[in-house]
Amino acid sequence: MTDSSIPTTVAPQILLVNHFKTLKLPTFAREYEKVGIECAREGIDYARYVLRLCELESIDRERRNTERRIRLARFPVTKSLDTFDFTAIPGLNKSLVLELMRCEWINKRENIIALGPSGVGKTHIALALGLAACQKGMSVSFTTAAALVHELMEARDEKRLRTLQKQLANVKLLIIDELGYVPFTAVGAELLFEVFSRRYEHAATLVTSNLPFDEWTSVLGSERLTGALLDRLTHHVHILEMNGIRIDWPQARNGRNRLYKPSL
Repeated sequence: MTDSSIPTTVAPQILLVNHFKTLKLPTFAREYEKVGIECAREGIDYARYVLRLCELESIDRERRNTERRIRLARFPVTKSLDTFDFTAIPGLNKSLVLELMRCEWINKRENIIALGPSGVGKTHIALALGLAACQKGMSVSFTTAAALVHELMEARDEKRLRTLQKQLANVKLLIIDELGYVPFTAVGAELLFEVFSRRYEHAATLVTSNLPFDEWTSVLGSERLTGALLDRLTHHVHILEMNGIRIDWPQARNGRNRLYKPSL
């Protein structure tokens, strides 16, 4: 029979793993023995041994954080720019797209509008820019325009609109895909305008559309609302023209595929 008064010796390995779990250091717990053997073999001192473990933990933590940001972004699929065929869209300014992949425009709270017919890769570009933002530690949310308006209407009916509006205003990059495919009711259009208005000069927004600007009224239903929305969206904006869809809005006639800064 075991004498309960005799202290039980706990293996240091078990204590170490428990401490690593408490301190939220899963890579330490997984790698400390292997790295210790490698360092002993290579004659590496204890400080460099700990440094190597810290580097592994940091790399693994950033990977997990990136995966979490990608999951929270709700991308329909994950796509990078590596698989985008620029030769199929000769009118697209490749150098601008590559510059935008650095994500400096997001920190500057600028916008992007990608215009073009279906099938030219607008969503692919949007997904690639969203992925790049996630990899740089930025929060991203992806949605279609129709889904967003439906979510806003539902939140209004359930009296949680303010909470949703706050979430949409605080995300670092909001990607709204397929604006122009489905017309909105007056209430839906106003709720969508409120999203753009709250984000204006506070956070970056990326919009893709199959319609030139002068046809957005057919979706939003009001020339006044369309004008107010475009005034905010096209202030500090990068416009990507894909497959020759024309820009026909007074604030966007200053050039092609560049940063437009029209006065409000």
